Amino acid sequence: MPKSRKDILREEYKSRINKVLDYINENLSKDFTLEELASVANFSPYHFHRIFGGIMQEPLSQFITRVRLERAATRLIDNPRASITEVAFDFGFSGSSTFARAFKEKFCMSASHWRDGGYMNHSKIRKVLSKKSNTISNEGKESLPPEVYIGSVINDQFQYNKWRVQMKDSQELKTEVEVKDLPDMKVAYVRHIGPYQGDSGLFEKLFGQLCTWAGPRGLINPPKTLFMNIYYDNPDITDDDKLRLDVALTLDNDIEVDGEIGKTTIKGGKYALARFRINVDQYEEAWKMVYGGWLPESGYQPDDKPCMEIFRNDPSTDPEGKHEFDICIPVKPL
Repeated sequence: MPKSRKDILREEYKSRINKVLDYINENLSKDFTLEELASVANFSPYHFHRIFGGIMQEPLSQFITRVRLERAATRLIDNPRASITEVAFDFGFSGSSTFARAFKEKFCMSASHWRDGGYMNHSKIRKVLSKKSNTISNEGKESLPPEVYIGSVINDQFQYNKWRVQMKDSQELKTEVEVKDLPDMKVAYVRHIGPYQGDSGLFEKLFGQLCTWAGPRGLINPPKTLFMNIYYDNPDITDDDKLRLDVALTLDNDIEVDGEIGKTTIKGGKYALARFRINVDQYEEAWKMVYGGWLPESGYQPDDKPCMEIFRNDPSTDPEGKHEFDICIPVKPL
C-alpha cells in the first residue's frame, strides 16, 4: 500500500531529527547553539525548536541536559576514580557548580553521594535490585557469582587476553570474552525510542523494516553484512519511554538514506566482545554476566560510546532456535 503524503512528510521530519540526535550523542562535550543544531536538521532555527519538541515529546534543552546527566551518572558509577569536575566538563557542563545543581535537581542527591552508593536508591536501580533479590534460593543463599578464568592468546601479529566465563549455577550460560580494536563501522539503522526490554515482537518489526529497505538495494550480503542492535542509554537509569535503540546493518559504501532509515558511523576503538549462544529469554542474564562477572575482574572500565549486540546467526533457521551473538562493550583501561 503506497504511503500517504502525511506519512512521507512525518518520516522526513523524523529522519532530520535523528540526524540531530546522532550529532548530539557524538558531541556531548560541546556547547551547542540552536542555530548549529537547526542547521544539522536543515530547519530554520525559528521552527526547529518546536519541531524537535513535538517529535521527541521533550524540549531540546531538556533532552540535552537529561542525556548529559544520565551519561555522567553512569560514568560516576563505572569510574569512581574520575573527579566530579572532570566528569562535568566531559559531558558539556560549564563548571562543577552548574553540574552539581543540575545533578541534584534530577537525582535528588549530590553527585558525590550518588557515587558513594546513593545510586542504589534511584527508582530504576531499586527495581533492578528488587529483581535480583528474588533470585535468592529457598535456603536463603544468593546465586553463586560467576567464575572467571584468564588466559593469553598469541598469534603472529599480537598478543591479547582472552577470558572464559561461566556461571557456577548454570551449565548452559557461558561465554568467551576478547578485547579487540574494532574499526569505524558505517551503518544504516531504524530507530526506536521507548521501552524495548523483553519485547521480541518489537525487534522483529524493526528488523523487518530495515530488511525491507536493504534487501531490494542489494545491501544484505552475509557473512560480510553485520546486523546489530545499538543501545545509547543505560536502562537502569533512563526512563523506559526515553530509551534509544537502533536496529542496524553495516554498509560497505556510502548510500543515500531517507524516511525511517538513518545513517551513522559507529566509532571504532577498543571493545570487549563476549560471544553467546542462548535462548531468547536469556539476553538479560547474558548482559548481567558480562557487566557483573567479567568487567569487575578484567582491569577495564566502560568507555563513553554505545554498547551493541552483533548477531552471528538467524535464529529462525537455527536447528535449536538459538540466538548466537556478541555483546560488544566499549572499554578503556581502569
